[in-house]
Amino acid sequence: LLLSLKPENKTKGKLQKQICQVVLDHFEKQYTTELGDAWTSVRDVLTYPLCWQHAVLLNKFSQSAELENSLRVKGYHPAFQGPLPYRPASLKCYIRRTPGRFPAQKHHAGKLKEYYLLNAASLLPVLALEVKDGEDVLDLCAAPGGKSVAILQCAYPGQFHCNEYDDLRSRWLKQTIESFIPDPLINLIMVSKLDGRQIGDLKPELYDKVLVDAPCSNDRSWLFSSDIQQATLRLMQRKELSSVQFQLLRSAIKALRPGGSLVYSTCTLSKAENSDVINLILNSCSNVIPVDISEMAKAVSQEFTFLSGTQQHELLVLPEKGRAWGPMYVAKLKKM
Repeated sequence: LLLSLKPENKTKGKLQKQICQVVLDHFEKQYTTELGDAWTSVRDVLTYPLCWQHAVLLNKFSQSAELENSLRVKGYHPAFQGPLPYRPASLKCYIRRTPGRFPAQKHHAGKLKEYYLLNAASLLPVLALEVKDGEDVLDLCAAPGGKSVAILQCAYPGQFHCNEYDDLRSRWLKQTIESFIPDPLINLIMVSKLDGRQIGDLKPELYDKVLVDAPCSNDRSWLFSSDIQQATLRLMQRKELSSVQFQLLRSAIKALRPGGSLVYSTCTLSKAENSDVINLILNSCSNVIPVDISEMAKAVSQEFTFLSGTQQHELLVLPEKGRAWGPMYVAKLKKM
């Protein structure tokens, strides 16, 4: 994401993000219709990066008591304290109500990072997936790797297959895994660059759990597209995304063992890429059923604002000031 410099800020080295009007106009039309009044407050957060928040996911393979102390001093507190159906003690994430960003750590070969900065809502698909030790897991669209790292904070899978089709993103994924996962464990992780739409045919009924964190129209970053032509092209191609997402889901279902479960997630508010895709899958695949995740949503309602009126097998996190997490759509299915 390129950021444009405001001349008066050059001396301070500050970067000022510019809103892409073409994208904002498009969102305005679509989301006023889909979200109604909720869109106004969501738009205020998405268009004002100074109120964005970052969560700090601790790396259990590189633990530091000092880090936890300094987070607490800076006003951070542990997230996910509610009675969650699934919350391994080894998954530690810190958040605070005020915006700002904890300093990022650079990648150094051979040295593990102590934490990963992320949108706290990104952990909801991982909590919904409920990975247990020894299970065979596929992360179908794994880059940049935050959710893969989070899965490994929760459990030790039997086999862990992280896939990323895009070449550049695949390199990013490998670097993330190297930065967070120690040597003996890293050998159990398979990183591939397959077309996710074909994995189901290549590896049928091989996995207990599959995460499909699908390519989607990324509302947050699209709003700050610096290239108007590229932004316009993205908006034109946006209609095709739901077809790709549907194909990825169908492939994931083939890759699942009977009795296995799948979580689908995106970071867009778009109904066409969220509940419409899930409804299409439920209507066209007789061997999958929806799984109720409303208990999980209830347990984290302190931290997140959800769109009301969604079904029990899905949730949509709406960013709001003080809880600027999301957008994040999560749905859970089970293969019969």
